[in-house]
Amino acid sequence: MPSKNYHLTASGLLIAIGILLPVAFHSFKLGGQIFLPMHLPVFMAGFMLPWKFAGAVGLITPFLSFLFTSMPPVPAVFSMMAELFTYGFVTSIVYNKHRLGIYSSLIASMLAGRFVSIVSNWIITEFIIGKTFNFVKFTYGLFVVALPGIAIQLILIPILVKLIVIRQQKRESE
Repeated sequence: MPSKNYHLTASGLLIAIGILLPVAFHSFKLGGQIFLPMHLPVFMAGFMLPWKFAGAVGLITPFLSFLFTSMPPVPAVFSMMAELFTYGFVTSIVYNKHRLGIYSSLIASMLAGRFVSIVSNWIITEFIIGKTFNFVKFTYGLFVVALPGIAIQLILIPILVKLIVIRQQKRESE
């Protein structure tokens, strides 16, 4: 079983990747809302780490990214913190604790995170900003505009999990 030092180090590395990857995408004019680069290291945290660490990676990454790069902007940073916390937390619980497969875990956490995103954005828009929340437009953005990012997640994350997580588990059992 990996040590707490391993979990802290892996968390720090994934947070750093979660801050730098969107910067790289934006420097090539590849929109974050389309390709979802910050989501990738958070999902990997869910597969690699216990739920406390994976949830922390999801919570901390957008906040530190905002502090260092002003992305995502206020108030989106707060809903992204909730959404990405959910991705890391749910992926870790479903994959590591309940032992569901890679795709089942990924899809379950993608749906849970998007639900949390809808609810948190609704709360921020309606109750904090005082504007009308456009559910259809927002949901369209989460599921249609983000299709390239969803495709990247569904293709790349299972490959990375097999290369990193499953190889790590084999090493530990030897």
